[in-house]
Amino acid sequence: MNKLYIGNVSAEATEEDFETIFEQWKIPHSGPFLVKTGYAFVDCPDEKAAMKAIDVLSGKVELHGKVLEVEHSVPKRQRSCKLQIRNIPPHMQWEVLDGMLAQYGTVESCEQVNTDTDTAVVNVRYAAKDQARLAMEKLNGSMMENYALKVSYIPDETAAAEGPSGGGRRGFVPRGSSRSGSPSMGARPKMQSDIPLRMLVPTQFVGAIIGKEGATIRNITKQTHSKIDIHRKENAGAAEKPITIHSTPEGCSNACTTIMEIMQKEALDTKFTEEIPLKILAHNNFVGRLIGKEGRNLKKIEQDTGTKITISALQDLTVYNPERTITVKGSIEACARAEEELMKKIRESYESDMAAMNLQSNLIPGLNLNALGLFPSGTPGMGPSMSNMPPPGAHGGCSSFGGHQESETVHLYIPALAVGAIIGKQGQHIKQLSHFAGASIKIAPAEEVGSTPQRRVTIAGPPEAQFKAQCRIFGKLKEENFFGPKEEVKLEAQIKVPSFAAGRVIGKGGKTVTDLQNLTCAEVVVPRDQTPDENDQVVVKISGHFFACQLAQRKIQEILAQVKRQQQPKPSSGGQPPQPRRK
Repeated sequence: MNKLYIGNVSAEATEEDFETIFEQWKIPHSGPFLVKTGYAFVDCPDEKAAMKAIDVLSGKVELHGKVLEVEHSVPKRQRSCKLQIRNIPPHMQWEVLDGMLAQYGTVESCEQVNTDTDTAVVNVRYAAKDQARLAMEKLNGSMMENYALKVSYIPDETAAAEGPSGGGRRGFVPRGSSRSGSPSMGARPKMQSDIPLRMLVPTQFVGAIIGKEGATIRNITKQTHSKIDIHRKENAGAAEKPITIHSTPEGCSNACTTIMEIMQKEALDTKFTEEIPLKILAHNNFVGRLIGKEGRNLKKIEQDTGTKITISALQDLTVYNPERTITVKGSIEACARAEEELMKKIRESYESDMAAMNLQSNLIPGLNLNALGLFPSGTPGMGPSMSNMPPPGAHGGCSSFGGHQESETVHLYIPALAVGAIIGKQGQHIKQLSHFAGASIKIAPAEEVGSTPQRRVTIAGPPEAQFKAQCRIFGKLKEENFFGPKEEVKLEAQIKVPSFAAGRVIGKGGKTVTDLQNLTCAEVVVPRDQTPDENDQVVVKISGHFFACQLAQRKIQEILAQVKRQQQPKPSSGGQPPQPRRK
């Protein structure tokens, strides 16, 4: 991908002219310039040199009165689904980029290209040629925050190879393998950290942080290369206001230190005598791993930085506020070191989760991960920034799942040794978890399981409660090291379905269950020759990591809902279908 096409070339241009330009800009090339009428070609030794030529020369350098256009040289047979988008604003929020790319089709991957420029570059692969062509036509030259985007094809090495033996449907990955970078959840260019730094500051210091006519905040933004949002209108009348900082990890830390220094100076000027601790907001999904087993991670950070760190209680969480407050006390220098260590742990947890889940995020129709409170969004609160759904909790708390609000029962099997961690001291953890998720959670006595080294956890509640309860159980097992550091948490879940609906789950010749496995990356088994229980139900077994299990459960519930609708009598019949007799 290191061959360049140089367009808009004057008829007077010579090979020596290009030699001079490349030498002047210190761009290496590995072969002679092939100069044709109106255009030229050249090979670069590597991708970095090719990118430098594009960034430095294209649309900027003039030769014999014509401004050169430089891009990757792509043979027609390889002009397929892959594009390179350059000149992306450095502080563009990911939701904006994701939304922009998704307008033109299904994005299979979106990967960073390292460059020396301030603006960002991504390589994007669409699911189909026509989608890539449409994106090229619409985006090339379009303006984003005063930056003109530059879009060009890049060689799609798979285009020529794809055929009958291509190995499955495009957009799919063999079960069990990870997918490279979904735009919503996967590998992203390091324009800024995927996790913003969220701080809480006393309301009386907000004015000093903003400064006269916004001068102070603009200065911080410029010096630290950050995008800083001060949410003044949030929580009217509250004693503290959240601040969100988007930048690189280093930029976030520098902005945090500057804000702490401003608050300290303002406190001195206004004779404010109370201690002003650093308060960081962290999504609950990461806090367990931040604390570590028996609090070891947190204790180490305290010892290494000379600070005192406390974390708000789990009971303070709500569906609308999934963040915990981490309070750090110490000198500004000590707090700054602690912030670096805390956010490093949080980012590691986030990246680990993303790597495991990047496939499923686009596959649950209408599922808004931000609204469900599973991952931190770049903006405060849980507003439906990426979908039109109401936030969870509205209309019975289940509208996130397409209006299906009936209670469901799921049996989750966990390692027997993990039972104590799930129950917690004097049953506190399981009580908090049940309250937080809005689900009934019960663990079967050991004797029910026989010699199997697993215990059954029965979770009863609507879909959103299932999602949250199971998420925390998977997370707890990871936090407590019941699985290795590089090992995904994979559990078996069982749901019961009416015996007459089992065939619909399996499908003709096993097609439905096979498609389900391909789609979800979970193993789905309907054991043969089952004897229905007293409620005329049989078991469906689902094994896989959290998102795989969730997706499979939702898809099976969709099938059951469809069967149920078809079973309903017509209004004119006046009667109800006979219910299975309960013993």
